[in-house]
Amino acid sequence: MQKSKKNYLIYILMLLLFGLLIYAALHRGERFAEIGVVTVVQQEGGAFELFQRIIADNLVSPLAVLLFQIIVILAAVRIFSWLFSYIGQPGVMGEIIAGIVLGPSLLGYFFPNFFEMLFPPASLMNLNLLSQIGLVLFMFVIGMELDFGVLKNKMNETLVISHAGIVVPFFLGIVTSFWVYEKYAVTHTAFLPFALFIGISMSITAFPVLARIVQERGLTKKHIGILSIASAANDDVTAWCLLAVVIAIAKAGTFVSALFTVGLTLLYILIMFLAVRPFLKKIGNVYATSEVINKTFVAFIFIVLVLSAVTTEIIGIHALFGAFIAGVVMPSNIGFRKVMMEKVEDVALVFFLPLFFAFTGLRTEIGLLNSPELWGVCALFVGMAIVGKLGGCAIASRLVGESWKDSFIIGTLMNTRGLMELVALNIGYEMGVLPPSIFVILVLMALITTFMTTPLLIFFEKVFHVKEGIVELKNRILLSFGKPESGKVLLSVIHFFLGHQLKDTELIAAHFTLGADVNPAKAAEYAYKSFQPIRGEAERLGVKLTERYQVTDKLIYEVARMAEKEKVRFLFVGAGQQFMQEYAQRLTEQRMPLLYRFFRMLSRGTYDLPGILHREKIEKMMREVDCPVAIFVNRHFYCPEYIYWIIGGEEDLFLTEYMVALLAKGVNIRVCYREESGENMSLQNHLDNLYSQYPENLIPDVSLRNQEALQGVNRLAVLSYDTCVHIAADADLFSSLPSLLVIHPGKIDEGKELAE
Repeated sequence: MQKSKKNYLIYILMLLLFGLLIYAALHRGERFAEIGVVTVVQQEGGAFELFQRIIADNLVSPLAVLLFQIIVILAAVRIFSWLFSYIGQPGVMGEIIAGIVLGPSLLGYFFPNFFEMLFPPASLMNLNLLSQIGLVLFMFVIGMELDFGVLKNKMNETLVISHAGIVVPFFLGIVTSFWVYEKYAVTHTAFLPFALFIGISMSITAFPVLARIVQERGLTKKHIGILSIASAANDDVTAWCLLAVVIAIAKAGTFVSALFTVGLTLLYILIMFLAVRPFLKKIGNVYATSEVINKTFVAFIFIVLVLSAVTTEIIGIHALFGAFIAGVVMPSNIGFRKVMMEKVEDVALVFFLPLFFAFTGLRTEIGLLNSPELWGVCALFVGMAIVGKLGGCAIASRLVGESWKDSFIIGTLMNTRGLMELVALNIGYEMGVLPPSIFVILVLMALITTFMTTPLLIFFEKVFHVKEGIVELKNRILLSFGKPESGKVLLSVIHFFLGHQLKDTELIAAHFTLGADVNPAKAAEYAYKSFQPIRGEAERLGVKLTERYQVTDKLIYEVARMAEKEKVRFLFVGAGQQFMQEYAQRLTEQRMPLLYRFFRMLSRGTYDLPGILHREKIEKMMREVDCPVAIFVNRHFYCPEYIYWIIGGEEDLFLTEYMVALLAKGVNIRVCYREESGENMSLQNHLDNLYSQYPENLIPDVSLRNQEALQGVNRLAVLSYDTCVHIAADADLFSSLPSLLVIHPGKIDEGKELAE
């Protein structure tokens, strides 16, 4: 305390001393006023008016305007991304729509004054430059995401499928340009570059969007998913090389003149693959782990990226192609790529790409399509794009031996254009090749073909499911776990509880990564690590396990959807230790003032996160599935010495069949009544019958209030969901219970209230 007072005294004396010295120095400097030139402009008005003018000037400064734009763009992108994810569309679709909403088509049309204030023409250059930097980083990440191992394994099939998805729509795009060039582009650009850009815009597949759709639908490890990702990756490489040639021709004016640019491009690619790639591979082996990757090495990688981008920009094929190739030639070591993508991906996807979407939206003025004829041209482009890409890839898939169902699914996925299409269209627009009206039409084509992907996948799955007939039903149990270690514990509980039935049962273990933006290159590694503990436990127990990994931001929906799709007869899920108890606390706090509840939540540091299974989420899941649901609450569970069967009433007798199976294999079970349940004669007679059959293993009348008897890692309490709800009302009693296995017999009533 004395030291603190001393420090404050020193601080005050320091301010006084140097304040006096500064005043003295300024006072002596007044003698220069006589010889200096007075340049101060007198401002009219008082001090407050002067302050207001300063604030007004600062509000319209380039930096302030740019920062305001970024705030609005990021907020809009997050909102629309969530909305589109909610309806089952890729989040990137919402981000693209957010950009169009902020543009002249909607915001500028309905609120022109606010639009002019937020996006003044003079500020757009700054936004464009930032978005271009973001695209360079994004294309670098896309290059690193490509897995050449997958391409090699599926080369024969993917060459046919991916290149059919390029040449067929490319041809149809050129044919379409014949019909529209003379009326809509003849005064704007030459036919050759126009036709080539139309062709390439029809041919591009959005590899990132396709990969995320494959993840979300749980197809990552299936043949159809692997083939689709490999074909899209092959398509990406080919399309971007083709785009480089198209840009060269567009800038040179003629094909012959473009040969010089194409020649330099081929030389650049050879240098990158034959010289730069081996060099990076050697140093990548040294810096293969995140622990030793230092700032100097990261700076070196960024220098390689920028040098590659600026080289292709100077050659004349755009900086984005150089960034893409720089990502492709990075060391294939997954540890290295993981670290580099973690450093680049978040800032590129979350911060810079929304700026690109917004800038694209500012260029997209749907009002330019102001006649039925132009909307007819739009329909023509969309139709040709779908026939060329979806039809071409589907027929090619069928020719290489895929079923019609898989062929249509591959064609639908390859028809996804989204973000990659917008990148190519913006290049064409900036070069003056695409007129504004055609640019808008092609943007709409990209949006429509991406939006239709998910509905079409659902449609084809339903159609071919009916045609293929009902698959033979199997005896399946689904367990869904969060943390990798909890999956191991949950499996051991299932084995203990239903071990006698697992020989003839298909056990499906599902792990869901929350979010919609997991990198495809990381997904395999995440899946492997997530299942490692439960895989080892399954080998120890001699249980056959089917692994399902999926990326989603709708956990409850996907768990219920998987249970329904797999026709499981039992669903096991893991819940946190505070299951039911936290929900009871929140019910009490709902009567408190809103502001008080907010600060109370902050002080406790507890939040309703998407992955936490509270009571309302569990009940939502129960309304979606028909099978019994078991919720395991792990309270330092090890190996149960005793099972506590907690009975709340006659409605809990459905648990008898499980208890009898445990008793038959010699498990000790102690019966616990809720206070009011022990007086039920019908229930008591039923239990007396069980006591007589299993006198050594079934022990009656253990009190729920006997906390010493209940607690311990070798205890497991089995009870119905309704009984758990009643017990949870007494927080002290509920917290005294050991690990819980809470079972609900089947689908709950739609009209049942969440809170009683």
